[in-house]
Amino acid sequence: MRDPYEVLGVGRSASADEIKQAYRKLAKKLHPDLNPGNKKVEAQFKEVAAAYDLLGDPEKRRRFDAGEIDSSGAEKPRQSYWRSYEGGRGGKYRGGADNSFGLGEEELSEDWFANLFGDGPRGGGAGARGYAGGQTVRMRGADVSYVAPVEFLEAALGAKKRLTLTDGKVIDFNIPPGTKDGQTLRLKGQGLPGFGDGGAGDAYVEIKVKAHPTFRREGDDIHIEVPVTLQEAVLGGSIEVPTIDGRVTVTVPKGSNTGTVLRLKGKGVVDQKTRQRGDQYVRLKVVLPPKSDDKLAEMVERWAKENPYRVRE
Repeated sequence: MRDPYEVLGVGRSASADEIKQAYRKLAKKLHPDLNPGNKKVEAQFKEVAAAYDLLGDPEKRRRFDAGEIDSSGAEKPRQSYWRSYEGGRGGKYRGGADNSFGLGEEELSEDWFANLFGDGPRGGGAGARGYAGGQTVRMRGADVSYVAPVEFLEAALGAKKRLTLTDGKVIDFNIPPGTKDGQTLRLKGQGLPGFGDGGAGDAYVEIKVKAHPTFRREGDDIHIEVPVTLQEAVLGGSIEVPTIDGRVTVTVPKGSNTGTVLRLKGKGVVDQKTRQRGDQYVRLKVVLPPKSDDKLAEMVERWAKENPYRVRE
């Protein structure tokens, strides 16, 4: 893979927030759901996700910058080795470390090669199992991050969503009822594959809840503004209002004004810890008729002369 800093378009001195912002911008642009069937964009999306998986993790970033791992997150081979036996086969080890095998200066021990490839006394065929001496290499796969936009009601009531992973695999996952904007869901074992018996990493999905034209959420409560007619405000009456569960009938008290708030108990969003639901608050807004009416104007004029009152003291 290319240099992850180059992939995300940031400098090596970029802050964690700058890296995160760069990833989000690219992920939204390149996400496979927005570019169906475009293999080139899909490959770019995978590259961006892998780059953020490395640079978004402070420890992985430190190790990459220090040259301990490569751009794919794999361990780099150590650069210092013990020189082999002095004077050819049967000699003694030299005590110093060096940055090479000393080829051309000293003959490496056949036993050393035998142990390395698993043919010596401690062998048994290292091969894909690991390094010399039959030691098995186990490395857990890297975690990956995604951003999933969801509708307001999907987050409030729960839903099943589909996600395209960096390897092109498509999975379904559940949005729990009461999910909040910015909440992160963990999909165990859906990250990058591991090495040997290390197992796959996890996928972390950040939920971005879209705004709703009617409902507004505060904590576990839902807020809504509902218009009422002049006669409903003055005389009272029953009206229908929307909730996240559907429409319900409420009573407007006589003499209601703009700003009057009605509480609908238990009509809010479920709390994921207590499993209790919040409330819905309905704010009334008095709306006059769309066209002026002479009879209404005359009636109000007569009423105003007999019932003067002040509202702006």
